[in-house]
Amino acid sequence: MSDRSEALAARLEAGETKLAEFAATLSETEWQTPVPHDGRKIGVVVHHVASVYAIEINLAQSLAAGQPITAVTWDAVHAMNRDHAKQNDGVTKEAALALLGANSATAAAAIRALSDAELDRAAPVSLNGDAPLTCQFMLEDHAVRHSYHHLARIRAALAR
Repeated sequence: MSDRSEALAARLEAGETKLAEFAATLSETEWQTPVPHDGRKIGVVVHHVASVYAIEINLAQSLAAGQPITAVTWDAVHAMNRDHAKQNDGVTKEAALALLGANSATAAAAIRALSDAELDRAAPVSLNGDAPLTCQFMLEDHAVRHSYHHLARIRAALAR
């Protein structure tokens, strides 16, 4: 394990912890509150963060192997998020938090397995106009940032 992969994994874990600790304090009414400009319920968003760790890590591992990411578009991402929201509309806090903890631990372990050379490897990413992005950038912009991004939006939705 490299110092860089350890630092990335620790940042992912810290973000997950912040999201989980905040989500655990929510009332059922708050859990069901829609996030403005998003429409998904807060509980669905927490479950979403947990659900996409595997996808985000898989994309980063593809870059680590020097493989381009193709056919991933914002339309596909929006469709995936829409379908996830429909399928998980009634997710419980307990189920979402359990999935968040389990999937973040798996994601952190995968990050810790990456070498500095793998973190530095770049390949074209269709989601970003085929720009060559490094594995580390993909991790920072997606898996690591994701919980912080949604926690900020959840806090804003609840004005706290």
